[in-house]
Amino acid sequence: MSQLPGDAVYDLTRPMNVAVSPDGTRAAVHVLEHDRGADRQRSSVLVTPTGGSREPYRLTRQSDPVTMRWSPDGSKLGVVMARERDTALRVADDGSDGDVSDGDGSDGDGSGDDDPRPQLWVYDLARGGDPRQVTELDEGVQAFDWGPAGERVVVAARDPTPAAAESLQRRRDGGPIETERLQHRFEGVGWLDTVATYLFVVNVETRERHRLDDAHGTGLVTQAGGLMPAWHPRDDRIAFVSNHSERPDDSYESDLSVVDAGTGETERLTDDGRAVADPTWSPDGTRVAVTASDPTNWYAPPEVRVVDGNTGEHRTLNGGLDRHLAWFAHLVWLDSDSLLTAIGDGGWSRFVRLSADGGYERVYDRQARTVSLVGFDAGGGTVGFIRQQPQTGIDVFAMDAAGLSAAVGPRRLTELNPGLVADYDHPEIERITFEGADGDTVEGILFCPPSFDPEAPDGDRPMLVSIHGGPRRYDEPQFDLDTAFWTSRGYLVFKPNYHGSVSYGGSFSERLGASWNDVEVTDVLAGTDAVVERGWADPDRLFVTGFSYGARATAYVLVASDRFAAGVAEHGSYDLRSTFGTGDSHRGFETELGLPWERPAAYDEASAITDVDEIDTPLLLTAGEDDCRTPSTQSEQLHVSLRKRGVPSKLVVYPDTGHVHPYIADPDRATHRFETVSAWLDRFDPAVGGG
Repeated sequence: MSQLPGDAVYDLTRPMNVAVSPDGTRAAVHVLEHDRGADRQRSSVLVTPTGGSREPYRLTRQSDPVTMRWSPDGSKLGVVMARERDTALRVADDGSDGDVSDGDGSDGDGSGDDDPRPQLWVYDLARGGDPRQVTELDEGVQAFDWGPAGERVVVAARDPTPAAAESLQRRRDGGPIETERLQHRFEGVGWLDTVATYLFVVNVETRERHRLDDAHGTGLVTQAGGLMPAWHPRDDRIAFVSNHSERPDDSYESDLSVVDAGTGETERLTDDGRAVADPTWSPDGTRVAVTASDPTNWYAPPEVRVVDGNTGEHRTLNGGLDRHLAWFAHLVWLDSDSLLTAIGDGGWSRFVRLSADGGYERVYDRQARTVSLVGFDAGGGTVGFIRQQPQTGIDVFAMDAAGLSAAVGPRRLTELNPGLVADYDHPEIERITFEGADGDTVEGILFCPPSFDPEAPDGDRPMLVSIHGGPRRYDEPQFDLDTAFWTSRGYLVFKPNYHGSVSYGGSFSERLGASWNDVEVTDVLAGTDAVVERGWADPDRLFVTGFSYGARATAYVLVASDRFAAGVAEHGSYDLRSTFGTGDSHRGFETELGLPWERPAAYDEASAITDVDEIDTPLLLTAGEDDCRTPSTQSEQLHVSLRKRGVPSKLVVYPDTGHVHPYIADPDRATHRFETVSAWLDRFDPAVGGG
C-alpha cells in the first residue's frame, strides 16, 4: 500500500461522543469532519439504530454542534449548536412567537460578532423536519439538560448586566481590554471578563425563561467545566457544580449544589474541599453520582461518589481500585443500583461497573488489548461506545448492558473511514516494558509498520519518540493519522508512558509531582535505549517530539542527551517563570512548584530555557498565535536563544490557533504541519542525506 499523504486528514471522520436514547433503540453520534471546499473542520450529528440494522442518517450538517441530549421520552433530541437564527424567530420579531424576556431587558443576539452564538435547538424525531430554536441568549448556551416531562430544559449561560454588556460590546468593537481578574485569560476563550454564568429554566414550547439567581458560578472551575446542570428524573431539583471560595480564580475546588427549578431555592450538598464534577442522578432520583478529585494533587486518582440527594451523605465506590478514570471521564447509571464508567488501566481504556453500595468490577473482558475506548453512553439496557484500533479504525458500537459480563460481541453501528482503512498501511503495536526512574517498570507502546518483524529486525529503521502531554494522560492503542503518517513511511513511533502518566496507579503518577525535568527524562531515554538495544531502531536515526507538556519534555530530553538527530517541540512552555503570569495555569504551577518569587530555583530547574546552552540538537518549534496555555512567546524565546547559539532552529506559528494540536486543527494547517515536520526530519536524517 502507499504512504499516507498529509492531506488525508480531509477524508477523516472522527466520532467525538455518543448519546443513547432512553429506550436504548437509537444512538446520536457527534462526528468531526473536514470540509475541503471551506478548508476547515466541521462537526455534525448522525443518528443510528443500535441494533445495527440500518446505516446512520445525518441529522445535522455543518452546524458545529457542541453537546446533545435525548428528551426523557426519546421523541426529541436537543443539540446545542451555532447556526443562523431560526426563521420562525426572524419573522416573529413582533413578539407573536413567544416571549424571550427574562427580566433583564435583553433581546436578540446582541453579540456584535458575525458568527452566531451556540443556542439550544430541538429536533422532533417523531414528526421530522427542521430543528426548532429554543433559546436566544445574548452570550449563547454552554450546557443543558431536560426536565423530567420534557416540556422544560435547564440551560447554563453567561448573563451580563447592562453595564457589563456595554463593556463587552466596546471590547468587541476594538476597545481596550481592562481587567482586575487574577485569571485574566483562559484557553479557548482568550481575554476574560467578570460576567457570571447562571442556570435558566426554559419552556421548550413558548421559549419563556427565568433565571435561577442563586445558581451561578465564576472563576476557574466555571471557566474550565461550566455548571454541569443535571435535572432530577422526577421532580424540580437540578444538580450543578460551582466554586464557593472567596477567591474562585485561585482555586479548583467545586461543590455539588441542588436548586429548585420553581422556587430558586439552593442547597449545597458537599463542602469538603474537593473538585466535584459530572453530576448525574440515579434513575430513582435518590442519589447523585459525581467524581471528586483532590484539587491540589491531580496525580491522585479521583473518587467516584454517590451523594444522597437529601442529606449530602456520600459513599466512595472505587476505593482500592487505584486507577484514574479514562481521559474522557464519564459516569452513566445502568440502573438504580449500578453505574458504568471507564478507567485507564495500564495504557488502555476499558469499562468498569460500579455498585452504588460500594465496590467495582472490570467488565467486557472480550475487549482486546489492541482496542481502546474513546467514549460511551447507556440507556434502556443498551451501551453505545466509541472504540478505536490502529489498523481497523475508529467507530461506534453497541451491546446489551448484560453483554458487558458475557461472551457476547458488540454490534458495529458505523463504518466511518473505509477508504482510509483500506487504502493505506496502518500500524501494528508492540507493548514493551523497561526499567525507568527509581528502578520502576515503565511501559511504552511501539507503533510499527506492518512490514516490521520484531523477531527479525533489520536495525536500520528511523524512530520517532513521541512524548504525550498532560502530563496526566496516557498513550494507548489508537487510530490516528498522525502516527500512521510516520509508520507508513517506515518509521517506528515509540510512545513511553513515563512517570506522571495515569492508568498505572496513583504512586506511579504522583512520582512526577514537583519533579518536572527529572523522572520523565530518565524514562524517555531508558525507553529509547530499550528499543535500540533490541535492534529495532537505528541509533543514528532517532528523533523526538511532543505536544504541550510533551514539548516541554522534548526540550528537557535535548538538554540531557545529544543522541537524537533532530527534535520537534509543539506548543510548549520553556520558561516557567514567565508562563506563570502569561499562561492560564498559574494555579497548577503554584500547586506543583510553589510561587516563582518564593521558589525561583524550582522554576529555573523545571525550565529548559535556563539550560539552553546544553541543547545542540536541531529543533523545530510550533506554536499557536492565540494559545493561552503555552503562549507562542515561549517558542519564540527558545527559538531565538537557539539561533543565537548557532543551533539550527525553525519556528512555525499558526495564526488564529489556540492550544490545539496542529494535527487536529483546520485541515490546511494539519497538512502544512505534516509537510513541515517531514521536511525537518529528512533534513537531519543521515540516511536521507541530511545531518
